Amino acid sequence: MLMHIPAFTSGGQITLVSLPRDSSVPLAGHGRVKLNTTFAFGGPALLVKTVEQVTGLHIDHYAEIGFAGFADLVDDVGGVQMCPTEPINDPLAGLNIAAGCQMLDGPKALGYVRTRHSPRGDLDRVVRQREFLGALIARAASPSVLLNPFEVVPLASDAPGTITVDNGDHAWALARLGWAMRSLSHGDAVTTTVPFSGFGPVSDGSSGVLWDKQAAAQLFNALAQDQAVPR
Repeated sequence: MLMHIPAFTSGGQITLVSLPRDSSVPLAGHGRVKLNTTFAFGGPALLVKTVEQVTGLHIDHYAEIGFAGFADLVDDVGGVQMCPTEPINDPLAGLNIAAGCQMLDGPKALGYVRTRHSPRGDLDRVVRQREFLGALIARAASPSVLLNPFEVVPLASDAPGTITVDNGDHAWALARLGWAMRSLSHGDAVTTTVPFSGFGPVSDGSSGVLWDKQAAAQLFNALAQDQAVPR
């Protein structure tokens, strides 16, 4: 996910853009690869460099959370309510839930944001991830959590240890990110997926997501200038 926090005086909106991990991107010496392959080859540094190259944006900060840490944070806040419109049964993600509103604990939440068991696969998954992220932040900031020492103390203890940031970053940068992400739960942020035009082969013989070059360029140019993104 790419989060843009506009300058305070710009009047722009906080924007969260999902970049599907199967996005087809160029990588020197390897042709076109999936975006997540750049992380496998060169870790966060190569991932950030690639995102900067394909978006034209400068990435100021990087944050990463592991699977176990994610599940722990969900359990620390007592679970998160989600309302899937269809049942999801995905053994690969360890998830079997019915349709309708329900509280997801850590393991189920992890399966929920990982599953690709839907018609559009990874493109549906990124939508679920954004929805869940907003719900998690809303839950963590709710009075039922903040006023409950049995939840807020474990949350405060676990959060710093489960999130990895880039070298040279400080706590204030992570706090600023968390504050900005509260806009997700309030409905004040713009959430979207990078525009795509179809699918095409990548170097490993599989199929990657092809971005709509013109629409994607309009999106990233708008972010670079703190302007409203195209809808």
